[in-house]
Amino acid sequence: MPTALVTGITGQDGSYLAELLLKKGYRVIGVARRSSTVTFERIEHLLDDITIVQGDLHDQGSLLAFLEEYKPTEVYNLAAQSFVPTSWNQPALTGDVTALGVTRLLEAVRYVNPRIRFYQASSSEMFGKVVEVPQKETTPFYPRSPYGVAKMYGHWITINYRESFDMFAVSGILFNHESPRRGLEFVTRKISNGVARIKLGLAKDLHLGNLDAQRDWGFAGDYVEAMWLMLQQEKPDSYVVGTGETHSVREFCEIAFGYLDLDYKKYVVQDERFYRPAEVDLLISDPSKARAALCWEPSVSFRDLVTMMVDSDMARLKKG
Repeated sequence: MPTALVTGITGQDGSYLAELLLKKGYRVIGVARRSSTVTFERIEHLLDDITIVQGDLHDQGSLLAFLEEYKPTEVYNLAAQSFVPTSWNQPALTGDVTALGVTRLLEAVRYVNPRIRFYQASSSEMFGKVVEVPQKETTPFYPRSPYGVAKMYGHWITINYRESFDMFAVSGILFNHESPRRGLEFVTRKISNGVARIKLGLAKDLHLGNLDAQRDWGFAGDYVEAMWLMLQQEKPDSYVVGTGETHSVREFCEIAFGYLDLDYKKYVVQDERFYRPAEVDLLISDPSKARAALCWEPSVSFRDLVTMMVDSDMARLKKG
């Protein structure tokens, strides 16, 4: 039975990845930060089948201990301070976790067993103020937030360890991927939850930032399969993962509100509080390398993703 260690297992991606690995016969060890409140909502249905250990990317000693005790064959680093607006409010914390945390984990792998296969969750936010459309593995980075800068460090340190120490370290440059498990603070979930609340009479409007920002949105459940496939290749490499389509926040609103027979223009309020200091206007992937090398294809369309999220929030709010 292969063993996988997953940091950030309580997050959206961690929960879908844990499900995938269990189906493939893995023993799954999830690293979660200690918290005074229970944060296992996304993986509650998996707790009987996985092992949760308390650790933190700040603490290299705990990382070394986990690797020595559980002897994983694969490590997936999904942990990060991942909310872009927060990265401006807490830039040093974002850098320490999202950037230096990668180094601590890579160094722990190198020390304990450099043959462990390592996955780093990179981000399309590294492209930022894009210099090329669409964006592929060779597109220069121009990050526009402390989060994007930190992710770029994590990306390059992964490549550096791969080339310097002959480690099987891969980097998945994932474009925006969403699901009903997305945090309520992210714009897609903010919309799906907001429209459901309006439909049920629990809210009167929805305040959003830049409606014209464009993103390449896919389904998180599809993207974790690409993560796994990267670690099954003969040689380590970096891959862009996305749908190759771009849609605006406005279009997301149109579909979400229209799905519940509402006109978003009557309810959505553009609020300057939610604009970024430095906006990322257009992100769209060129995933041709991943599709050719990994034989990976997204299975959920943009419209189906939006309606899936709205259905989930409607059902949750009705039950609540």
